Amino acid sequence: LFAEAGVQAKANKRKKQILKIGHGGTLDSAATGVLVVGIGKGTKMLSAILAGSKKYTAVGQLGKATDTLDATGKVTEEKPYDKITKGDLESVLQKFTGDIMQVPPLYSALKKDGERLSSLMKRGEAVEAKPARPVRVYSLSLQHFQPPLFTLDVECGGGFYVRSLVSDIGKELSTCASVQELTRTKQGPFTLEEHALYEDKWTIDEIARSLEHCMSLLPREPSHKKFKTEDPVETAVSCE
Repeated sequence: LFAEAGVQAKANKRKKQILKIGHGGTLDSAATGVLVVGIGKGTKMLSAILAGSKKYTAVGQLGKATDTLDATGKVTEEKPYDKITKGDLESVLQKFTGDIMQVPPLYSALKKDGERLSSLMKRGEAVEAKPARPVRVYSLSLQHFQPPLFTLDVECGGGFYVRSLVSDIGKELSTCASVQELTRTKQGPFTLEEHALYEDKWTIDEIARSLEHCMSLLPREPSHKKFKTEDPVETAVSCE
């Protein structure tokens, strides 16, 4: 791995060899899907690779709100939803497309005084909600509706929270809602369908073919100074 990442081994074995590894955007703990990881020189390419949009498939549940805005949290509210129709839901989605303002969840990777809000919340500390911030939704469509469950396809920019979206949709419909399942299907140029290598194909040949396919998506390697291995700190790209 050191050799592939372009890190030369040191003659002095007493000094620790450091290999930088970073990722291009936090996934919710209960979410699945695409998470791009950069190793060694690849960490310098993450910003360029992931400048594009992200896509998600989310299953929401009407009539139930939780403190985390998803199925991992405690139920905080329940409301009726029996009068909500497919047309009502599709009409509401139009209000959440384009450039909108969104309040991030309290349970999130955003930080206060250097510590994640989710960590503070789990310790029972009082946390104030972050102010609403501008986010972009390129497309938003309803795929399935079988009350109380509904399935959305979302394409959005950085800093967007699908949990907040589903919660806001519930409020707009005069009920409440929370995310039951969340899958990231695209991150930058990488898609779940084309680039993910599933466990049943974890062989040397399949891995080699997968890497060759992904390499065609990479930008030209940026110019940089001699790769430093003595600094163990890696700053991940901030894209929740």
